Amino acid sequence: MDLKGKKILITGSEGFIGSHLVERLLQEDCEIRAFVYYNFSNSWGWLDSLHRDELNKIEIFTGDIRDVNRVKAAVKATDAVFHLAALIGIPYSYDSPDHYVETNIKGTLNILQASMDSRVEKILVTSTSEVYGTAKYVPIDEKHPKQGQSPYSATKIGADFIAESFYRSFDLPVVIARPFNTYGPRQSARAVIPAIITQLLSGKKEIKLGALHPKRDLVYVKDAVEAFMQIAKSDKIIGEEINIASQTEISIGELAQKLISMINPEARVVKDQMRLRPRQSEVERLLGSNEKIMRLTNWKPKYSLDEGLKETIEWFKNKENLKLYKSNIYNV
Repeated sequence: MDLKGKKILITGSEGFIGSHLVERLLQEDCEIRAFVYYNFSNSWGWLDSLHRDELNKIEIFTGDIRDVNRVKAAVKATDAVFHLAALIGIPYSYDSPDHYVETNIKGTLNILQASMDSRVEKILVTSTSEVYGTAKYVPIDEKHPKQGQSPYSATKIGADFIAESFYRSFDLPVVIARPFNTYGPRQSARAVIPAIITQLLSGKKEIKLGALHPKRDLVYVKDAVEAFMQIAKSDKIIGEEINIASQTEISIGELAQKLISMINPEARVVKDQMRLRPRQSEVERLLGSNEKIMRLTNWKPKYSLDEGLKETIEWFKNKENLKLYKSNIYNV
C-alpha cells in the first residue's frame, strides 16, 4: 500500500508510540486524522508537544474508543487505520479488569466493524509481546502460544483473536503488529526505563525497582514506528501476526546498571515490594524473533540499545519534559 497522500486514522495518537507515528506519517504527506481521548481540559497528550506547523496539518478528532458512534465517525472516509488506543498499565489491570475489557477488546471490535463498513484498505491492530507470557522457547516467533498472565495481556489476546476472526470471516484487510518492549522519549511513567531515568535525574541515590531478573527485548521507538510503516506498505502482510523485535535481550537488573553508569554511577538499586507482580503473573523472559518482519519487509532495527538509551536520556534531561513525570511515587 502506498501511503503517500492517503487519509490515515490513528487511534491512541496522543500516546507514546502514537505521537511518534503521527510525526513519521507526516513525512509521507499523509492526511492524518488523530483520534484523541476526549477529556475536560481538551488536552491532546503528546501531540501538544508537536510544532505548530505540524499540528496545523493534523485533523484532531476527540472521542472515546469505547463509543461505537464516535468510532464510526472517526473511521469514515479513511483509507487506512493504525489502531494503537489501549489501556496498557499491567498493575492497574489487576484492579480494573473490566475497564481493560471495555477499552482493549470492545474498542478493537468497534474499530474493526467501522473499518468493514467504510471499506478501509488496511487496518493495523497493535498487539503486545505480553500476549506470549513467559517464553516457552526463544526466540519467540509468531507461532508461540498465547498466555494471559495478567488481565492486560488477556484483553490484548482477546483483541488479537477478534481481529484475526474478522480477517477470516469477512476478509477484512487486517494486520496484527506486535511490538516487543518499546522505549524512548515520551514513554509512560509506569514503564521501567522512565522509572529508572527519572529517579536518577531527580538526584535519588536509591533507585526503587521490582523484580530484577526478568529479561526483555527492547526496541527503540523510532525503530518500532518504522516497522509500522513497513508493515503498512507491504502487500505481503494481510491477515498476519508480525513481531517487531530486536532479537536481543537484557535483564531489568542489567538495564538498571547500564542506566546508572550513564547517569549517576553512585546510585544503587533497592527492591520495592510494591513494584513486584504476583508470582504467576510476572513474565520472566521475552526474546522475540524478527525473522518474519525482516523477510517480508525492508525493516531492520537501526538503533543499538546504547544509542536508543542515550537519546532517551537526553530527552528526559530537558526540564520541561522531566517535570511531567512524578519520580517520587510508584506510577501504576
